[in-house]
Amino acid sequence: MPLKTNCLSVAFVIFAALLSFAAHADAFEVTDTDGKRLRLADYKGRWVVVNFWATWCAPCVKEIPEIAEFARAHKDVAVIGIALDIEEGVEKTKAFAKKVGHDYPLALEEPSIEKQFGKVKGLPVTKIYDPAGKKIYDRLGTVSKKFLEETTKQK
Repeated sequence: MPLKTNCLSVAFVIFAALLSFAAHADAFEVTDTDGKRLRLADYKGRWVVVNFWATWCAPCVKEIPEIAEFARAHKDVAVIGIALDIEEGVEKTKAFAKKVGHDYPLALEEPSIEKQFGKVKGLPVTKIYDPAGKKIYDRLGTVSKKFLEETTKQK
């Protein structure tokens, strides 16, 4: 009988660990170019849009003004951009972002980004989290202001 009890105890511990991991699997923490930490947990109760882009990505550059317009019109939604090509330097990437209208928080590629969000296999990629912090959208391709408005409508 002790073996059966031990097996059940081990199974329970593994199950609890998996549940804990699943509950936090979407959590992230990045630092923007102003040094501010941006954590999904801090946005509880709000929609969160995270957009991955690069300076060389024409579709990315095309969608940034629409995302910026959405961010300005919907202050209740947290919008974060993550630039994945900083080979030319942080200042050049920040200047480029400003030039194309990226006026919402900007984080730059670093090792922890891939660990938290997974490998980005193409650009642009947008991830959207609901007010409970659950990822409801994670896709490759451009997004529009209209799409973001429809997706983040409070229900």
